[in-house]
Amino acid sequence: MIAENLINIKNKLPENVTLVAVSKTKPISDLQEAYNAGQRIFGENKIQEMVTKYDELPKDIEWHMIGHLQRNKVKYMAHFVSLIHGVDSFKTLKEIDKQAKKHDRVINCLLQARIAKEETKFGLTFQEIKNILFSEEIKELKNINVVGLMGMATFTDDQEQLKSEFNDLKALFNEINISGKDKFTTLSMGMSGDYQLAIDCGSTMVRIGSSIFGNRNYKI
Repeated sequence: MIAENLINIKNKLPENVTLVAVSKTKPISDLQEAYNAGQRIFGENKIQEMVTKYDELPKDIEWHMIGHLQRNKVKYMAHFVSLIHGVDSFKTLKEIDKQAKKHDRVINCLLQARIAKEETKFGLTFQEIKNILFSEEIKELKNINVVGLMGMATFTDDQEQLKSEFNDLKALFNEINISGKDKFTTLSMGMSGDYQLAIDCGSTMVRIGSSIFGNRNYKI
């Protein structure tokens, strides 16, 4: 079923859109099944769980940290993480840079924009993002690359609201690109319930879990 779900989703995705299989709370066997079906990019929201899976699964997997990031835990994944989606402060960027340097790595990061109309979502305001990206301080961080933006839309069935939030983030992404930021290529927005709309609005990376693996068991 997992392999079948993956094939169905990939057949719907444009070539320029990357699929992150959100595997949080799922057992190793499910990830192995997805791997056997050709999936190589997995997203986790808890660092310890991701570390355990990294240790047990093939080493050609790209691991994405998609959850809210606590600075004191960056060190546990700095030796292998491929992309960190939810960076929401300059202090966190500095910590990622510090830990990446210890492993002689450059870690790709996305700045998380606050686009949802809900108070529970993390993220930076659009102005805060621009302040970070065009600051002198960021030039000193040699072991990170900020390669794009990430946003989580409001949990709603209102398609017009979702479209508005996605379009706002795409407009910011375009504005930063026009300003001459090199390597600024990734716009991560869209999950199982809204990824088609997100793609229509310009997403280049979608984070899909339940449509691949089925509903999650949060008791794990």
